Amino acid sequence: MAIASFLIEIFAATMLLLFAVRLVRTGIERRFGALFQSILTRHSNSFVAGGAGMVLATILQSSAAVTVLLTGFAAAGMVTFGMALAGVLGADLGAALVIQVLSYDLGWLQPALLALGGWLYLKSERSNVRLMGRIVLGVAFILISLQFLREAVEPIRESAFLPAIAGYLETDYFSAFIVGAVLAFVMHSSVATILMCVALVQIGAIPFAAGLSLVLGANLGSAFIPMWLTRDMTVTARRIPLANLLLRGSAALVMLIVVNVGGLHEALLVTSPAQSLIFAHIGFNLAVFLLATGFVNQLEQPMSVLMAEPKAEAKALDQFSDALTPLGDPSGERASVAMSSVRHELLQMITQVERMFRPVLDIYEQDDSDAISALWQQDERVNTQLTEIRRFVARMPRQNMSKGQITAARGLVEYAIRLEAAGDVVSNRMTRTAQIKHTERSEFSAQGWKELKDLHAAILESFSLARHVLLVDDMDCARRLVLDKAEVKRMSRNSRKAHLKRLERGQTESFQSSDLHLETLRSMRDLHGHIAAIAYPILYKSGQVLETRLVMEMEKEANDD
Repeated sequence: MAIASFLIEIFAATMLLLFAVRLVRTGIERRFGALFQSILTRHSNSFVAGGAGMVLATILQSSAAVTVLLTGFAAAGMVTFGMALAGVLGADLGAALVIQVLSYDLGWLQPALLALGGWLYLKSERSNVRLMGRIVLGVAFILISLQFLREAVEPIRESAFLPAIAGYLETDYFSAFIVGAVLAFVMHSSVATILMCVALVQIGAIPFAAGLSLVLGANLGSAFIPMWLTRDMTVTARRIPLANLLLRGSAALVMLIVVNVGGLHEALLVTSPAQSLIFAHIGFNLAVFLLATGFVNQLEQPMSVLMAEPKAEAKALDQFSDALTPLGDPSGERASVAMSSVRHELLQMITQVERMFRPVLDIYEQDDSDAISALWQQDERVNTQLTEIRRFVARMPRQNMSKGQITAARGLVEYAIRLEAAGDVVSNRMTRTAQIKHTERSEFSAQGWKELKDLHAAILESFSLARHVLLVDDMDCARRLVLDKAEVKRMSRNSRKAHLKRLERGQTESFQSSDLHLETLRSMRDLHGHIAAIAYPILYKSGQVLETRLVMEMEKEANDD
């Protein structure tokens, strides 16, 4: 009975730890996704990219999340193989640094974090404030789960059961290495796995030597996580997590053998066992980062040989460079490759529309005909991409596709149509509004212009979120995208109300630019609706969104009664 109670408590504490880490990670991804994209794609120096990856993983508390993010950027052609791999290596180091921060005794912070996070999440209607509350609550839950873990292990520390297992893991370091790898992969979090190992070493439940083997194994297992998460991406993208797996996994295995064969445990025990374990983990990832980051660009060619593109995929990608041609009679596997090619082209379309939308407010400030012509040319490219996707999907042989693949292909074409419409919003409606503003020599009020810039910044954050949803069908991110749509509508509605109040006060600038302000609000709201459309098929499939809002309205009225 004691063993069953122990296992339940351990399982509960572990699940709370996993949930808390995910809560923090997704909250930060949603709140700062656009900023992350800018940091990770603006640099060409591998050590700068590695440093950016380290900072992001420290904030996100997950190297796997940063790896998937960078792999998506590489799939969209936004970052090179070398820069992406450098960012991944930096992310591994950043996740190791998180262990140090979370290992401190921060129990006194738990009530304050719970109170602050709960207040922010429950009492605010603004999505950004609620996300900050989500992040603070996640940190509080991490601290609570670690406390639960220590308390669960404490009663059986002196029993015969745990010391027997600990003794076996200490003598059979390779088995401990495998156990650590399996735990990290199953838990899908190296941070949670290593925190658990540190907690067990801290209370003396397992010796330092066994803990070190477990931690080295966790480094290997965590490198498998992004391999699994990106398994449906193109071969070009999957080379990045594979390269990280080979570098990190081989280094972990070499370190395991050197430490255990050479008997270096005492040398690594520089302070308390738990702290020494954290230092060893950080030192290992720092060494891999410093040794490998300098030659990441040279690894691209060997990885291209090791993971060569299948002929079918290379052919499909080539067809996107020119006009798409029939795929002949592809097998079921080739149909899935074709679907990956369509997603790849949609990633390019999202990026292209974002490049059009990002500088559009500059055209409102300066009458630049060259910039407007450039937007029209970019829109022509988006139109061409839509035509190519339609032709490609239309010629895919339905007899070799499952019903799910056919439905998914249809949904991707519909989203391509929405992206083309989003491009038209920028190139036609917003440029026309900007031209009218310059022709009539109108000016926005200071507050009205600030409202438009805030709305523009909020919409930009959704582009990276839409790319992530397209890549991995993440339900949480899909929900966030729909919530962002509601937030954009709220900001648009509030700006319209504020604008009308300025008109009531007789503000001259607001009178001059009234139609322009309202038309720009409508354009931005419509554009965001097109971008967010990728989320609805995922939410419909899981029953998260209804076809109409009638049920929701009836439930709301019933609750009000």
